[in-house]
Amino acid sequence: MFGPVFLAMHIPDGFVNVPVGLVGWALMIVFVGVALRQTGRQLGERQIPLMGVLAAFIFAAQMINFPVAGGTSGHLLGGALAAILLGPWAAVLVMTSVIAVQGLLFQDGGLLAMGFNTINMGILTAFVGYAVYSAVRKALNGTPMAAVIGAAAAAWVTVEAAAAATALELAISGTSALDVALPAMVGVHAVIGLGEALITAGAIAFVQQTRPDLMPQAQASASSTRGTGWIAAGLVIALAVAFASPLASSHPDGLERVAEDKAFIDEAEDAPYSLLPDYTVPGIDNETVTTIAAGVIGVLIVAAVGYGAARVSQREHSPQA
Repeated sequence: MFGPVFLAMHIPDGFVNVPVGLVGWALMIVFVGVALRQTGRQLGERQIPLMGVLAAFIFAAQMINFPVAGGTSGHLLGGALAAILLGPWAAVLVMTSVIAVQGLLFQDGGLLAMGFNTINMGILTAFVGYAVYSAVRKALNGTPMAAVIGAAAAAWVTVEAAAAATALELAISGTSALDVALPAMVGVHAVIGLGEALITAGAIAFVQQTRPDLMPQAQASASSTRGTGWIAAGLVIALAVAFASPLASSHPDGLERVAEDKAFIDEAEDAPYSLLPDYTVPGIDNETVTTIAAGVIGVLIVAAVGYGAARVSQREHSPQA
């Protein structure tokens, strides 16, 4: 009934060569370092727990692949959603927290490839998504509906941008020619991006209706002491999504589909170690239970890492730092 969890666009080791992987790591370190400094200047007391909650939700949502045309699946990336709610620099920290835990704990995405996985799915999506959202919302006079439309447009564009960047890295690494990988990646992710757009727009509409004070235009004037129940509610929602993760589509994700169709899937290398591989917990044989257990563990760890990153960023910017 249930299938294993596949995550889209996470590049495994073997798809990028060592020089390209090292460049990715260098760029990631620079961007995350700047993000820690920039975010510390912008964070209020409300944004700090929101970073943890949002990281947990994005992690859980990424466990649920939805089927798209042609026997392929996709899932939320989340960079645009995080950037809309927190701004691009804070979104970089949120997405880095998610992708790092996925790679280090669940062996989802290669270690050498982690730099460009973070850039493609976290940094690029945060800045491109924020730019598109801001432009669309401004063009439509900043109404609540403009925010929803802008979120949908931003989400779709970010998926395409991440797909194009991945194709470029594969081409530079000599894994697949650009004229082969680029149209294949952009084509399949154009459909996956529709799912990203629907989920992101729905999430923004939900926040506007239920907690408008969490929207960025309202956060500056909202009291930091107005209740903390939303933090627990957010974590409960993330855990509930994790419990639904065994329902994820077992079809190959976008990158995996392209790798199979273009005959470079065998270039993928296994991780050098195994902790919670493929979102399972060793010792739990039931496929449904082990996936849920792995999801719950991941949600709690990612929430802690996202919250911790926010606190570190705030301390870096404090007068005593």
